[in-house]
Amino acid sequence: MKFIAIIPARYASTRFPGKPLALLGGKTVIQRVYEQASAILDEAYVATDDERIYQAVEAFGGKAVMTRTDHKSGTDRLEEAASKIGTDADVIINIQGDEPFIQQSQITTLMQLFDDPTTQIGTLGKPFESMEAVQNPNSPKIACDRRGFALYFSRSVIPYVRGQEPATWLEHFPYLKHLGVYAYRREVLHEVTQLPQSSLEKAESLEQLRWLENGYRIRVGITNVETVGIDTPEDLQRAEEFLKTQMQG
Repeated sequence: MKFIAIIPARYASTRFPGKPLALLGGKTVIQRVYEQASAILDEAYVATDDERIYQAVEAFGGKAVMTRTDHKSGTDRLEEAASKIGTDADVIINIQGDEPFIQQSQITTLMQLFDDPTTQIGTLGKPFESMEAVQNPNSPKIACDRRGFALYFSRSVIPYVRGQEPATWLEHFPYLKHLGVYAYRREVLHEVTQLPQSSLEKAESLEQLRWLENGYRIRVGITNVETVGIDTPEDLQRAEEFLKTQMQG
């Protein structure tokens, strides 16, 4: 099977404009993401709507593709990029442009999900380590079936553990945190980008619920590696510290 990584990267971010070009340990964030992806995949592209990002990627020797500015989601940008590249890959891996520490083991876990021909979409989950983290609505939870397919994603704490104090729920159920990296079979990516927004998606503001609501199956790979996403300038400072500890280690 052939895999390709496409990394959507926008310049205009509400909380951190120009984030992909911010420096982290002497390299831009987007270069670090690209290097992590291309270390394990034969082909990787940055999909951007900004000339500055395009030029920065070309400058470090990466591949980039220009996309429209009016996409509502990263998935739509991914589909346009895949069409423009004209890729013959079986599976497209969507790696966020603000995940400079995505690990090769995580990408491998995603790829292995497609050994099963029934996998249409793949994503990653990581066991939660504290009840406080479980209760954070910015960390979506995943409920899976016995075969590892997602039943539902929610910002709420699901499931509800009846008859137990909420502070102890993690002792009674292995809550799973969703990490926002996805992989799609090529034809499935095209199909899901044609779907209108769904009621569950609008309620939770989680795009993957649109796919579930339309009958697509999302298989969840388990990772124990925490990623350090960058949403704000404060996150960048934390990432800088994380990078130092990695280099010392």
